Amino acid sequence: MDALGVYEEIKRWKTEQLERHRFNLIGLNRIHDEVMIRVFQTVVSSLGLGNPPSSFCWLITGSGGRLEQGVISDQDHGMVFMDANGESEAYFLTLGKTLSDALNEVGYPYCKGKIMSSNPVWCMPLRKWKEQLHDWMEEGSWEGIRYLQIFLDSRCLLGEEKLCRELKDYLFQYSSRHPELLGRFAENVRHIKKAVSPLGQLLPSEAHGRTQSFDLKYSAFLPYVNAVRLASLKERIYETSTLGRMDRLLAINAYKGIVEDAKTDFQRLLEFRLTHAGDSDYMDSHYVKLSSLSPEEKKEIKRIVKGGYKLHDFVVRSIKKVDGYGI
Repeated sequence: MDALGVYEEIKRWKTEQLERHRFNLIGLNRIHDEVMIRVFQTVVSSLGLGNPPSSFCWLITGSGGRLEQGVISDQDHGMVFMDANGESEAYFLTLGKTLSDALNEVGYPYCKGKIMSSNPVWCMPLRKWKEQLHDWMEEGSWEGIRYLQIFLDSRCLLGEEKLCRELKDYLFQYSSRHPELLGRFAENVRHIKKAVSPLGQLLPSEAHGRTQSFDLKYSAFLPYVNAVRLASLKERIYETSTLGRMDRLLAINAYKGIVEDAKTDFQRLLEFRLTHAGDSDYMDSHYVKLSSLSPEEKKEIKRIVKGGYKLHDFVVRSIKKVDGYGI
């Protein structure tokens, strides 16, 4: 069977398995991981380039890195490899391009922000990765901080996990020496999309064609995800899932009270998305139709949204206490 035939077979298996596990977050993310591993193995065998010429780590990030994917997901991945030479760079860029195309074939749309191994910015030897991270940290631009946030959510799916760990060590060490970096992160996520009106009503999306729906991603998820990521940078937590990061924060007295409540709310939010969000395409999976919600469900979402605001404000205030920074 040629590669395209294998991809069609993988896509069929993926569709069947995701439907079977559609209300089980752990099961869904396990299936996504397995699909991507199968695609990687098929690409390597079909390219005819032989085994990788260097040790490497294939990273996945975004909701995949945080183990928070729903039934529908797009691509967010990168490649780190050890040897900085022409042969290795050519091999992994070719591999990255073919991987991105193959993942699109099996139902993972291309990342609009080009966070993919086909992009040389996300497919580099370890030494160049460190240089890139340093540049992003030094420049402190909105885009640079955004890329650092994306990288912090990455985990190693295949290859040498120690390469990813070494890069995170590098980032954490820089942050410890330059506490102003925390301030740049906090400023980047400071503004939260308003989700509840002064009269206590859920505000519908302003996006074209979604004006009768509620934006779960930007209005509900991101305040939790951004706040917990920021706290994890401050506390040097390597875990990537929001719930896993919360577990680590619960071991720190300063966070215990607020994170206990936040973890319960975020877990409920994950469950709610699986049962209520749209499933026609990737964008649809971020929205829920307001007309489909009961008064009790609307009340619950408002409580969860307010809990996200509370957590976000708590973490930002804790960053203000870091020497050398104030909003």
